[in-house]
Amino acid sequence: MEILIISIVFLVLLLLVVWRPYFNQAKNTGVEPAFAQQETSRKETNISLYQEHKAEIEKDFREGGIDEENYQYLLAELDQSLLQDIEASEKTLGELKNTSSDVHNSFGVIWPIALTVFILIFSAALYQYQGAYSAITQSQVQGEHESQQAQEDAQTEQTMNYLNELRKQVENNPDNGEAWYNIGQTLVSVGMFDAAINAYDQVIRIEGVDADLLGVKAQAYYYSNNQQMDEQVQGLIDKALVLDANDPATNILLGMHSFINQQYQSAIDAWQRVLSSNKVGVNTEALTEAVAEAKKRLELTSPEVNSSTQQVDKTQDSQPKGPQIKGPQIKVSVSLSAEVLEKLSQGEDKIVFIYAIPTNGQRMPLAAMKLKLSDLPVTVTLTDAQAMTPQSTLSSVSHVNVYAIVSDKGGAGIKAGDYKAQASNIDVLTKEIVALTVNTLVE
Repeated sequence: MEILIISIVFLVLLLLVVWRPYFNQAKNTGVEPAFAQQETSRKETNISLYQEHKAEIEKDFREGGIDEENYQYLLAELDQSLLQDIEASEKTLGELKNTSSDVHNSFGVIWPIALTVFILIFSAALYQYQGAYSAITQSQVQGEHESQQAQEDAQTEQTMNYLNELRKQVENNPDNGEAWYNIGQTLVSVGMFDAAINAYDQVIRIEGVDADLLGVKAQAYYYSNNQQMDEQVQGLIDKALVLDANDPATNILLGMHSFINQQYQSAIDAWQRVLSSNKVGVNTEALTEAVAEAKKRLELTSPEVNSSTQQVDKTQDSQPKGPQIKGPQIKVSVSLSAEVLEKLSQGEDKIVFIYAIPTNGQRMPLAAMKLKLSDLPVTVTLTDAQAMTPQSTLSSVSHVNVYAIVSDKGGAGIKAGDYKAQASNIDVLTKEIVALTVNTLVE
């Protein structure tokens, strides 16, 4: 509506410019010789009209009202019109000298009338063209949107068909762990996180606890919780890292969460662990780009703020998480012997695992924590909240063996090159602190 009003006002002004010379000529009749006055007025009108009209065409072109082709066409038409008008004016002037004043006045009014008709027709045609162009553009945008929506609908239908095929497989074979895992991955991709968690639980039931399963389950909980790191997500992450410190799913989740919270160095460390592990099935190209972006953003942040944030996170790692603790609470004090401290103090900050296992020979930890070598000496508390599965907890046994392992490669378990300390047959209800001094090299 605003454009229409502006167009009408502009048209009125243009018509005033066209008719003004005619009225001036009529007003000044008798002051100057009629023929000379008419010639001068027409020339001035032609030049003024030409300049005004050309300026408007150039303005429309600059503002995108007309394209290059129409711009050149209108300029050519304007030039030709001006040339024709000048030739006609000169020819008519000679004829008008021999005509009566009535004929002279009659021809004088024809010119602004013709020009007015031309302007009106041209304006109407231009407005119609612009309206049609807008309609075509809008139609194209709508068509692209509909095409995109159709592609999304087709992809969604394909995903649901694949999901239905997987569900038929588990109906025929409820212990098909691979099918359950694929169901979980597909449900995550369509945002059905609670159902995905149930699918991952089925895989754990069939294949047992695995770092990758805990990692993808943590991801599903994380997305279900609106990308918030709560006690449940953190618990799954801790358990996964005890089994495999380099687990891709877990470290990718940690990196993403750190990146979202602008803890770029933590994100780089987590993603770099995945890249360095060279595990199969990892999209290394995407991770490499993510690391590069995190490094770029890290350069723009304050090193002091980033370092402070990481220090707070590291301190929280050694604290019990969650509400008031119930069940057994085994306090474990871990330190390094002078000899081990001297050997390890100059190297990189290694991973330290503190965990309790049953005395019956089972190797699955009943409770576990992961720290850094730089955290030692430290006193931690092992509880049921740090269990790997709900069935295997400190409360399920009466005695445990407690270990503190300084991992040489960063992986869980006891391997050659690690340093360890052990306390055997500890009562889970003991109130005494279990003191472990890491002093033994695993051969």
